Amino acid sequence: MLQGEYLGMNLTVHDVDKENHAFFEYCAKGDFRLQKGKESGLLRYPPTTACPWTGDRDYEWVSVEGKGSVHSYAEVHHGIQPAFKARTPYLILLVDLDTQKGKPSEDEALRVAGNLVSEDGELAPPEVVKQVGIGTRVRMVFSQVSEGFAIPQWMIDERADQPAPWRFPQE
Repeated sequence: MLQGEYLGMNLTVHDVDKENHAFFEYCAKGDFRLQKGKESGLLRYPPTTACPWTGDRDYEWVSVEGKGSVHSYAEVHHGIQPAFKARTPYLILLVDLDTQKGKPSEDEALRVAGNLVSEDGELAPPEVVKQVGIGTRVRMVFSQVSEGFAIPQWMIDERADQPAPWRFPQE
């Protein structure tokens, strides 16, 4: 069983959940891996027991580059969890990975959710939150939860050419 604490929240992944268990263990090694269906040849996220396109249960874990563009975001101003209250506003990002974009159809992509964080893995401060919108180029970083357990997060990719992102109008 994987257990740990992230910003005051207890996180647990039970051994019976072998797909998520493996996913978070790979993340703890700094290796972003996704399942690739043997029959479909397509990568999928989140980890599941079967391919969503074919129902095939055979898969292999494949290392994937954690880079992409913000597809959508939620800007949180009212943190419900006590540890998050002092860190508002923060962003939850839905990122289109560069890998497998446009498959299995032209409107689909691998989309991975995570918080916007700074280089140190902390939730990004308000001045960084204001820079991010739809289209912002981001790269994956991992927040260690405990030994053998990390979660994928996102930070602005400072090496990428940044488009003018679309944002909801700000106050």
